[in-house]
Amino acid sequence: MTAPSAPLIELSNATKRYPGVLALDDVDFRMAVGEVRALLGKNGAGKSTLIKVLGGTERLNEGALRVAGKEVDFRSPKDAIAHGIGTVHQELASVPAMSVAENISLGRWKTRPVTGIAWKEVSTDAEAALAHVGVELPLDAPLSTLSLAQAQLVEIARALSLGAKLLILDEPTSSLAVHEVDLLLQVVKRLSERGIGVIYISHRMDEIERLASSVTVMRDGRIVGELSAGEATPQRVVSLMVGSVDPGDPVEAIPTDAGDVALSVAGLTIPHRVLDATFEVREGEVVGLAGLLGSGRTEILRAIVGAQHGATGTISLGGKPLRRRSIRSTRAAGIFLTPEDRRAEGAVVMLGVDENLVMGNWKKVATAGVIRRERMRETVTATIKKLSIKVPRIDVEISTLSGGNQQKVVIGKALNTEPRVLLMDEPTRGVDVEAKAQIYTLIRRLAASGIGILVVSSETEELLQVCDRILVLRSGRIHENLPIRDVTRDALFEHMIRKETDD
Repeated sequence: MTAPSAPLIELSNATKRYPGVLALDDVDFRMAVGEVRALLGKNGAGKSTLIKVLGGTERLNEGALRVAGKEVDFRSPKDAIAHGIGTVHQELASVPAMSVAENISLGRWKTRPVTGIAWKEVSTDAEAALAHVGVELPLDAPLSTLSLAQAQLVEIARALSLGAKLLILDEPTSSLAVHEVDLLLQVVKRLSERGIGVIYISHRMDEIERLASSVTVMRDGRIVGELSAGEATPQRVVSLMVGSVDPGDPVEAIPTDAGDVALSVAGLTIPHRVLDATFEVREGEVVGLAGLLGSGRTEILRAIVGAQHGATGTISLGGKPLRRRSIRSTRAAGIFLTPEDRRAEGAVVMLGVDENLVMGNWKKVATAGVIRRERMRETVTATIKKLSIKVPRIDVEISTLSGGNQQKVVIGKALNTEPRVLLMDEPTRGVDVEAKAQIYTLIRRLAASGIGILVVSSETEELLQVCDRILVLRSGRIHENLPIRDVTRDALFEHMIRKETDD
């Protein structure tokens, strides 16, 4: 009788402590060869620490890590790579100006004594790595010219070219269009069929249902559930993640009555992106803007606040056209945009929570140009309480917070400008289920206070949760204006992918 093979990887009694935090608490975790394991949990549940241990960027305080049955002690990511563990992070570690081939062999280009880098061998190796993934890409194209999904495939190819037997994918589809998600999932399935294990971290349950053979749920540094694919219903997973019996409907029922027109957009045109977009957002109303990636959604938001080059058309606030549009002038008028990339555009990550919360409106906490620390403390404390932002102290760097709390700070920064209209681009990108529910409730509360809100989201379920009506954008044109009571998830998706010839 053949002895059963050792697990691909195994953590036993794994414990990791940081000052004041028990990030991993006596965790047992193992995976088989070729298994696709979904790793789920709120931000701060321990997922990131677990994959850092597996990836060699953190060491355990207690417990053991085994690869193919042999105990190992990774002291660096190089050690993890040498043992066949590769990680593709949510923020890609590529060089945009370099070519596809250069990125795949990054840091280990083959050289010759006289001629230097052996470019032919670099290209040959890159072609073989991409073939292992099952895709074809132009080897000499700069990475910056590819889509985000293609860039992720390049990173996967690089990991496989280093001999990865276990691939860790951290939120790989958070910024992808629907067709790109399908491409990535197909690649993961092919890798699994070839015996490569995959740890798949995502908050999107539809992907988990399509892809994972098993699910591990973490909470407060512990594994609280290990389920087969069939057992991992959304209700059961969410219940394990948040520690409640029944998560129910995450959006608090807050009645709102749309008032006067807050924002009016007429004939908005952006060369090669948007044509003649015309719509309104009323006071106390949440309007969704749905469309596939590249349909012009983000560009419309940026054009409204004066940040989109070449945009023409009329933007009116409260019935009065805005004659000059810039980020400063539209913000002063009462329009604020919370951007999709909160770290690059929504916050200054090396500054404290307090400074980030008030930087959109320094006048609120200053007299004659001098910041009044007591006034700043009062404003910041009130905002933190209002939005339930979890911070150890008000001046802690925003970069140390979870994704959900960072997003709340960005929203809080907007609220401290006292906006009449709030534009929100992917307001829950990369945040956990509990934080999503809190942000959904917050959006409805802001609408109930009279603010007009325009939301862009790639998640149809999100738009159906929070919006009063949804505008559907296809190929740069707004084609439908759908009251929420008249649309389902399937119908909304069908509207988004419909061809122009079908109209």
